[in-house]
Amino acid sequence: MSGSESAELGQADVDQSVRQICANGISMQTNVVEAKLDEGNIQEAESALREGLSLNFEEARALLGRLEYQRGNVEGALRVFDGIDLQAAIHRMQPSVTDKQPSKKGRTRSIESVPGISQHAAGLVLEAVYLKAKSLQKLGRLTEAARECLSVLDAVEKIFDNGIPDVLVENKLQETVSHAVELLPELWKQAGCYSEAMSAYRRALLSQWNLDNDCCARIQKAFAVFLLYSGVEVCPPSLAVQIDGSYVPRNNLEEAILLLMILMRKVYLGKIKWDPSVLEHLTFALSVCSQTSVLAKQLEEVMPGVLNRIDRWRSLALCYSAAGQNKTALSLLRKSLHKHEEPEDVLSLLLAAKICSEDVFLAAEGVKYAQRAITNAQGGSNEHLKGVGLRMLGLCLGKQAKVATSDFERTRLQSEALKSLDGAMALEHENSDLMFELGVQYAQHRNLETALQYARKYVDATAGSTLRGWRLLALVLSAQQRYSEAEVVTDAAFDETVKWDQGPLLRMKAKLKKSQSRYSDAVEPYCHLLSLVQAQRKSYGPFRNAPQVEEDKVKEYEVWHGLANLYSTLSRFKDAETCLEKARDLIEYSADTLHAEGMMFERQGKNDQALAAYVNALLVDPNHVQCKILLGALMAKMGSNMLSLARALLSDALKIEPTNRVAWYHLGLVHRDDGRVADAADCFQAASMLEESDPIESFSSVI
Repeated sequence: MSGSESAELGQADVDQSVRQICANGISMQTNVVEAKLDEGNIQEAESALREGLSLNFEEARALLGRLEYQRGNVEGALRVFDGIDLQAAIHRMQPSVTDKQPSKKGRTRSIESVPGISQHAAGLVLEAVYLKAKSLQKLGRLTEAARECLSVLDAVEKIFDNGIPDVLVENKLQETVSHAVELLPELWKQAGCYSEAMSAYRRALLSQWNLDNDCCARIQKAFAVFLLYSGVEVCPPSLAVQIDGSYVPRNNLEEAILLLMILMRKVYLGKIKWDPSVLEHLTFALSVCSQTSVLAKQLEEVMPGVLNRIDRWRSLALCYSAAGQNKTALSLLRKSLHKHEEPEDVLSLLLAAKICSEDVFLAAEGVKYAQRAITNAQGGSNEHLKGVGLRMLGLCLGKQAKVATSDFERTRLQSEALKSLDGAMALEHENSDLMFELGVQYAQHRNLETALQYARKYVDATAGSTLRGWRLLALVLSAQQRYSEAEVVTDAAFDETVKWDQGPLLRMKAKLKKSQSRYSDAVEPYCHLLSLVQAQRKSYGPFRNAPQVEEDKVKEYEVWHGLANLYSTLSRFKDAETCLEKARDLIEYSADTLHAEGMMFERQGKNDQALAAYVNALLVDPNHVQCKILLGALMAKMGSNMLSLARALLSDALKIEPTNRVAWYHLGLVHRDDGRVADAADCFQAASMLEESDPIESFSSVI
């Protein structure tokens, strides 16, 4: 029996407890070899091993190098490894072409079936190359280390031409291969060779190395982290490794998400242990591409007991809120804030208040959440969140004011809202979001000078990088009848905004031209806007979810609706009807479409058809302000017996939108025709004052 057939490769080779080296059933004390190594006599140490354990030259040198490496003498180990031709030894172990042919049963030959080849010998030599790579890594010679490690994998692929079989491979040899597969991409990364690192990761995951689940999971996680944070854009997998019909990631982010979701699936199936960092990386990746609904599904699949129940509810609420599913998010937060759970959790209270601040019918509930958050934030570890609580309180009060039942109540709530926002600004002087929200609040209260100051502060604070700041500034200027300046601001915003985000600016540009009675000039911006919206809809990738699809329909619908109104104003009624048909194809039943249709009929003198269109619009949306106004104005023209109904409709419109100058004007006409001169004068005065501060779009449209 040759030494290569029986050299032990396990931990027994160098027994750390008794300091012995064992091979071929023979053992010897390490102190004999170590003494010669300490004296620098490598050849004598090698001879001692060969004679004492019946080893050949490569085996003796490999064991000697391992002994030096385990003693911490990296440079000594490297000198030993350099003393033998490891590549030649590997070459001798590679089977010939005839040996590589598969057996009659189609199975891959094991290494033992090739004459002269021993798994023990192969494992010993491959481990020597691996340890040489580790030694070079510790000495900072990273590129050399990577090449040595690469040679291990190349040799394995040549020895096992169809990949390592699931059986017939000794544990120590498999361990060496697994370590080499995992080490290679790390070495390339440390050497700054990122393209090679990417190739090494893909080779590790796509080739048959017979890796265990834990090793494979570590490589998948490391590759996902590399894709997410390296800043290096890698190319998609080559066509050679793509399977027909399978999903192929197009960029770093998609590939990282795919890897992380595979890891999460392995956790659910019990193949690997729970690793919280995998969920953290997946949270980051899905949040970056706005796929929080997918993240919510992943959180829901985590087994009970792995995550804290309250933390899971809060995270799910964040996901659903970001995905636009506020009802579901608020339901989860109500559970987490139950008196038997964590009713005073400041973060949950703030998130609940934020969700409520977006809905007039939930604003009162949001006020309570915000007040509790402020109370719990005072004097504790969450003191820094008091400003956020005041901000949420101000937003909720402002929203609640819109559904106030009396003018007195509305004024009180608006005053408290501004007081809360000012208090938040006193605590957070540099908070740009607060500057923006204060600008909107003051603009809605028609305090245009103060609103203009905050709008300019916000644009300066964000260096003009956000679209909403430019829009608010242009709207305030338009409310001050400074249309030419508003156009200058809009043009400046185009220079600071990427093409995909220019839709709202194009719409504003068209409305600015309409406000100056330049109706023909307004057509061009609308056409550009339509082209942009349609191009955006076609360019979305596979991650496009149902809410996004619906949002795209609404965007295109709004453009067709705006064009229809514009053509109707220009008396191009055939074009207006075509636009309305396009709008109906996107949203079949809409009060806005019926409103535009009614205006077109009214301009054509078809009052009965206009009346029917307005009535139908209110059946679809009973709170549609524009239809209430136009229906009331149309009824006022139908005789004195319809004045009371017209007055009721216009009053309802003003309850919903108290700053609508058109409603005040038509209500004044109704009062005049009804003989109420004083009331008519008050209405005309309100309409005149509002006309002087009427923006081209509602200030709430920028929120």
